[in-house]
Amino acid sequence: MIISISGLPGAGKSALAKAVADKLKWPCYSMGNLRRATAKEQGDFVIEGRTSWHFIPQSYKIFLTVDPQVGAQRIWYDLQQNNERNEDRDLQSVADVQASNQERIASDTRRYAKYFKIDAYDPANYDFVLETSNLSIEEMVEKVYRQIVLQLPA
Repeated sequence: MIISISGLPGAGKSALAKAVADKLKWPCYSMGNLRRATAKEQGDFVIEGRTSWHFIPQSYKIFLTVDPQVGAQRIWYDLQQNNERNEDRDLQSVADVQASNQERIASDTRRYAKYFKIDAYDPANYDFVLETSNLSIEEMVEKVYRQIVLQLPA
């Protein structure tokens, strides 16, 4: 089984992907990292990235949503921890992050529609949608894990 995780900026894609992969004892990949380096073929893994559901259609597709303010606060917190995030430079506040996220979503939407004829932010493309604004990473993992267990072959 392959699980693909997508969602809005700050919804918890990377953290959830890593935690679910750890819990399942499977490898975890980032679509961004895969674009920079070719990954070897694997049987079971978790991957996060906005277009992973499209390029790995046999995956179990998960989409995470988050209130824009909460997502911006999460990203801001990560940036303050010297996290190596792929974010705009010179972000000075949560409001800057929120504006950057809005620009990113608009840019992604245009680019993915132009090149791939897809809408990566349409929940209809996914098997499971999870709103993460009021959930801890542990709560997200448990909700996703319960969904995955239902999908695993007996």
